[in-house]
Formats: sequence, C-alpha cells, structure tokens
Amino acid sequence: MKTLKSSLIILGSVGLLFLGACGKGDQTSDTNTTPPPPAASQPASSAPAATSAAKGANGGQVVNSGAYYLEFVPEKEATGTHLDLYLQKGDKKEPVPDAKVTAQVQLPNGKQQTLALKYDPEGKHYAVVFPGKEPGQYPVKVNADINGEKVDGRFTFTQ
Repeated sequence: MKTLKSSLIILGSVGLLFLGACGKGDQTSDTNTTPPPPAASQPASSAPAATSAAKGANGGQVVNSGAYYLEFVPEKEATGTHLDLYLQKGDKKEPVPDAKVTAQVQLPNGKQQTLALKYDPEGKHYAVVFPGKEPGQYPVKVNADINGEKVDGRFTFTQ
C-alpha cells in the first residue's frame, strides 16, 4: 500500500511539472510566429518630460507640447553654459518669436535660479548664458507664454 501511495504522489508531481511547462508557452521554439509590430510613438502630453534618446535638428533634447515643439541645446562656454531654446509651432516647425520665455534651473545644491531667455532673430531661437559652473546635474523647467497660452518643457544638462 505504501508503494502505491508513493507511486501516485510521484506520478502526480511529474504530471504537475508537465502542466507547468505547457502553461508557460515556450515561444522560443516556435518558428512560425510573426514578429511583434514596431512600438508606436507616444502621444504628446501637456506636461511632457524630455528624454535623452530624443535628439532634435540642432542636437538638443526635444519635447512636444500640444502644437508646440521645444528643443533645448546647452553648450558649455568659458563664462558658463549657453542655453538655447528653439520654440516652434506646427508640423512645419515655424519659429515663435513673440513669446515670453523663462527657465528655472535647479542647482546641484538644491537652490533654484530663474533666467529670462531673449529671442535671437538671426538664429530664430531663445538664448541666455547660465553663469553656474558647479559640477553636477541641472534640471531645467522652461516656461513659455505665447499670447496667454502656456507651454512647458523639462530638460537637464550636466556641468
């Protein structure tokens, strides 16, 4: 009687192992499956965050906010970091020259500094020189007021 119970327990355990293996659905051995479709791009939101993978036409970080396209390009200089913001509208990416643009820069020590960006008609972008030279990461929140319409973007740069 003991051997019968032991045999049933072993047989039941082996059966459960086979059921578990079948339930996982080993997809690596199935060669007839079609590859998954490519990932769709994410829709724009009203408060997007920039990613380091997104590179714009000027080599900067990109954020789409509604109908607006923001590209942030930081460049180190002897006097600090030159911050450029390309603010454009629509599919044709037409420059928006009449916005009031500010950048809130958070320093590595946690303090914040607000900078007003001026429009450069020759370069068709907004610019300012950030004087900080302390090493570290600098999160930046850009606020643009375009005739009462608010557009925001978040970026980072490293010293």
